[in-house]
Amino acid sequence: MGTTVFIIGAAVLLLLIVIGMYNSLIRMRNEVDNAFGGMDVQLKKRYDLIPNLVATVQQYATHEKELLTKVTEMRAKATSGNLNADEKVDLDNQISAGMRSIMVSVENYPDLKANENFLNLQRTLNEVESQISASRRTYNAVITDYNNATQVFPKSIIAGMMGLKKKEVFVIPETERQNVNVKNLFN
Repeated sequence: MGTTVFIIGAAVLLLLIVIGMYNSLIRMRNEVDNAFGGMDVQLKKRYDLIPNLVATVQQYATHEKELLTKVTEMRAKATSGNLNADEKVDLDNQISAGMRSIMVSVENYPDLKANENFLNLQRTLNEVESQISASRRTYNAVITDYNNATQVFPKSIIAGMMGLKKKEVFVIPETERQNVNVKNLFN
């Protein structure tokens, strides 16, 4: 009788632990989805600004047309809805690089830099970029917690049974980690 109660108690305790780990993993997966959704909202804001920015810059910057076309094409791909999270992350990194290039190219057009529409777009884009940066930090923090939980024993066993896989964090491309050559900016 005593061993039966002990075995039942141990089984119930083990079941409660497994349920707790399962629920914890579900919460983390939902936090990842929520963080990605928040970042997606900020990216949508950026995608909505791109056509206005491109149209304004195109009026002045005819020889930067290839870069403007490339950014517009990437925006169309990003808003198509046919990308998984990792593809969206990669495409967003490419769009970020393109937007920085556009802003550097603008330096060649004094009239554009003084244009009120452009200044408003630039301010709005800077705000959105700051919000995207904050969203990325939140996303990466949530992803790190999720990846830790799904890879550390004993939750890794339950995560494997649930089909939970490691998720990718936003990573800055190697070219953006290098020091800026300020001398080149003045050429």
